[in-house]
Amino acid sequence: TTTTTKIGDFVSVNAYLLQLYAPLSFLGSIYSTVVQAFVDMGNLSDLLVVSPDVKDAPSATPLRLVNKGSKVKRGAKIEFRDVSFHYPSQPTKGVDRLSFVVEAGTTTAFVGPTGAGKSTVSRLLFRFYDVDAGQILVDGQDISRITQKSLRGAIGVVPQDTVLFNASLRENIEYGRIGAPHALLEGAARSAQVLDFIHSLEDGWDTTVGERGLKISGGEKQRVAIARCLLKDPPIVALDEATSALDSQTEVAVQEALNELGRGRTQVVIAHRLSTIMNADQICVLDAGKIVERGTHQELLGKGGVYFGLWNAQQEKQNSS
Repeated sequence: TTTTTKIGDFVSVNAYLLQLYAPLSFLGSIYSTVVQAFVDMGNLSDLLVVSPDVKDAPSATPLRLVNKGSKVKRGAKIEFRDVSFHYPSQPTKGVDRLSFVVEAGTTTAFVGPTGAGKSTVSRLLFRFYDVDAGQILVDGQDISRITQKSLRGAIGVVPQDTVLFNASLRENIEYGRIGAPHALLEGAARSAQVLDFIHSLEDGWDTTVGERGLKISGGEKQRVAIARCLLKDPPIVALDEATSALDSQTEVAVQEALNELGRGRTQVVIAHRLSTIMNADQICVLDAGKIVERGTHQELLGKGGVYFGLWNAQQEKQNSS
């Protein structure tokens, strides 16, 4: 009888301990969750009070394109008037009293060493930043007085490093114009010279490109970006060193697609390889945020200045390789 009582006591105590330990264990997990929730709520509160650096003016109106609705595509006119800008975190980088005009339907290229302000031009055109001084006009309208949505809707971009989603080729190209009919997708892909590649794949348009497009080559990624831009059909196209990361053979094929993209549109080209901008209507050579030379390819070669030096350096490098 005594032994049975001792065993019963042990089982009872063990059961009590188990019933006590389980709630205490849950309480520890709940405490950890509550603490994390307070941290997340604090981060969310900090995020909600942050205001954007670039805001639409209360009287901002949509961009009115002069050539919109015209049967012949002519693009839009871009003008920089004495534009000065310096990055808040990098006061030594930016542009200084920059002035140039890109006539509708023409191509203007920007070249120069790293840090000269080439990419800053495209960022200011997109109004990712407000200028410190001067004006940027599109079809005669100051971009600080028009809505950001309408401005960015009028500009298409082909960047150096194309960002693709881990989705199908159809969805990645359709990102240029969500909900576009398949016929428009086919037309854009054909003009970008990527349609044959899509048809050669087993899953065709439903082929998944992988994270950041790792399943397709660099040239195919660029052509997908061009197709995306063609589908958007903007009057202004910005090319940010779109072929600098490609080999020479792939560059030729992509350049043909870029030529198709630029037809009837205003182009702002940030160039690394000077051979891709030989036919530009205007080439601006930037150095330390200022235009030091301006003209066509032949005119700049004739001056024997900075552009002449850059051209010879690239030619010698190409010949040696």
